[in-house]
Amino acid sequence: MPRIIGVDIPKEKRIEIALTYLYGIGRSLSNVVLKEAGINPDKRAKDLSEEEVSRITQILQKGPLRIEGDLRRDIAQNIKRLMDIGSWRGMRHKKGLPVRGQRTRTNARTRKGKKRTNQAPIKKAEAPKAKAPAK
Repeated sequence: MPRIIGVDIPKEKRIEIALTYLYGIGRSLSNVVLKEAGINPDKRAKDLSEEEVSRITQILQKGPLRIEGDLRRDIAQNIKRLMDIGSWRGMRHKKGLPVRGQRTRTNARTRKGKKRTNQAPIKKAEAPKAKAPAK
């Protein structure tokens, strides 16, 4: 598997698709990078030479793009800032509810998690009561 910026990309896929396994790179950006590197997008990732992999890596590192760890860190900081200032969006992030105005009465399972069913409360075994002393 070729490794680009610390991520193993699938070797059987076309390089145009394989580059999308990097966080922050989609199809259009993948095509821009490949055009700049002078690599055919139909080429399989396993067929890339070391020199071609290094060209792709250089383009991704020198560009103004934020990808992988930097992008993840920026997004996490933005969410943390919203939570710290107590904005509506920040509160929704804290509570694990949809942030962008979606309804929650139904269809919010991705954010809310698995449905919780109302289960009967578990009764604790009662300890025997102390008897009054015999007279």
